[in-house]
Amino acid sequence: MKQENQTISERFQMEYMERERFHRRSTAVCRVMLLVLLLAVWELSVRLGIVDDFIFSSPSGVILCFWSMATDGSIFGHIGVTLLETVFSFLIVTLAGIAIALVLWASRGVAEVLEPYLVLLNSLPKSALAPMLIVWLGTHVRTIVVTAVSVAVFGSVMTLYTGFSAMDPDQVRLIRSLGGTKMDVLTKVLLPGSLPLIVSNMKVNVGLCLVGVIIGEFLAADRGLGYLIIYGSQVLQ
Repeated sequence: MKQENQTISERFQMEYMERERFHRRSTAVCRVMLLVLLLAVWELSVRLGIVDDFIFSSPSGVILCFWSMATDGSIFGHIGVTLLETVFSFLIVTLAGIAIALVLWASRGVAEVLEPYLVLLNSLPKSALAPMLIVWLGTHVRTIVVTAVSVAVFGSVMTLYTGFSAMDPDQVRLIRSLGGTKMDVLTKVLLPGSLPLIVSNMKVNVGLCLVGVIIGEFLAADRGLGYLIIYGSQVLQ
């Protein structure tokens, strides 16, 4: 009887795993099909004259332009610069976000004092601050990095602090009842339990840092994808 139940359980488990694999494959195929459909509609709209290709370009035009720049190698230098600045900004935002959020979690008084300022700084339009950053820091790579960090770090701090504050109080009481310190709560409950939140926040930060780098390169760069966008708009390419 026990062996029969085990066999039935294994069969249900295999069926569940097969359904999950099918779901993941279906999702991947649907994503690709949606992208292909959008590009096809865009290209067809240009070919039929529904969309002005001088203003909106077309997928084929983008591919030809990229191929031309890839052939002479000019595009790779710009991509490398932007990626390097994005990675550097991302590391700063991740480390600073976790560190500041932990300080706010550890000190209720500091959190109550700084929280309204963090909310205010997070709501400021960072693109409007970029010209002031150029005046303060000059037209250097550090200006671009600071712009990218300012786009992402305040939202990262607020998200992590809110997640840390929502930690299960019963687990904290359990650690305290066993003689644990706040450091034990941090290392044994808070950080391990917050790993999904931290990883999710890092995913968002990657995109925000790239946006911040592009904004900075709009105003303070002679290389990078942001510079290429501005140059392309000036020469109507």
